[in-house]
Order: sequence, then C-alpha cells, then structure tokens
Amino acid sequence: MQKGLSYYVSGLFFGALLSVCPSVSAAAQGVLTERQISLALASEAAEAAVAQCRADGFRVTATVVDRSGRIKAVLRDDGTGPHTLDTSLRKAFTSASLRISSAEFAKRVDTVPAAAHLKDIKGVIALAGGLPIRSGDEVIGAIGVGGAPGGDKDEACAQAGINKIAERLK
Repeated sequence: MQKGLSYYVSGLFFGALLSVCPSVSAAAQGVLTERQISLALASEAAEAAVAQCRADGFRVTATVVDRSGRIKAVLRDDGTGPHTLDTSLRKAFTSASLRISSAEFAKRVDTVPAAAHLKDIKGVIALAGGLPIRSGDEVIGAIGVGGAPGGDKDEACAQAGINKIAERLK
C-alpha cells in the first residue's frame, strides 16, 4: 500500500512539474528548423576562393561544409598537392563544428592549457584557413582552403569566397 501511494505522489509531482514547465516538454518533442548553406552558395563560395588564390599565384583546394560539417562542395585547382583535400576539409569542419575560425582554434590550443587536448578531436585541425559562414548570427556552414604557402593566405582566399556570397546570406 505504501509503495502505491509513493508512485501516486511522485506521479502527481511530475505532473505538476510539467504543468509549471510546459515549454520543457514541448521543446523536447518539437521539430527543429535549422538553416543550411545551399549547394549553389557553397559552390559559388568555393569557386571564388579558388579564383582568389589563383589570382594571388597559389593553387589550392576549397571545401565548403554545411552546419554539421558535412561536405557540400569541393573545388580542387589544377596543380594542387594531394594533402590539400584533407586539410581544406578539416579546416572547414573545425570552423563549422566549433563555430570559430580555424586560426582562432589554433590560437586557443596554443595559449589555453585546458584546450590543448582539443586538437586531438577527430576531424579538427589547428591550422588557419577555415572560416564559419554565417547568416546573421547563425552558422550555416564553413569554408576551408588548403594549399597556399601559409594559413593566413588560405584564410584570405576563404574570406574572398564568403565575400562573394555575403549579400545572399542575410
């Protein structure tokens, strides 16, 4: 009898808690809407990044990923090294998953002792050249460039890709 009363009281408590906090229950069961970069914008950004690097005298690979770090578009210029496919993807993945530039991530890994182990997360890389792509305050994807002689040059080309599509990101 005592056990039945205990279940009844805890059921009443849980029911009262749900009635006081209905948004918790509704949010847990709701459907999420997330914005993603489109294939058209991803392709255009990659093309602009490669074109900028080519104009600067560098042969690179540009990879654009969606907000979850999955490949949306890849453009590998003629004459690039085979490693540029992996590094451009990892730079983009790092930016998409951490919502910061891969250069900022590299800086944090080097300067914040508690963050040093983060470089060991599968798929991330602590090299400049990856930038998040935002629509307002929301990260909808990221672009990574690999192959220029220095991450700062890769990042400049990635920024050129974002600049090309910036008006349509609003």
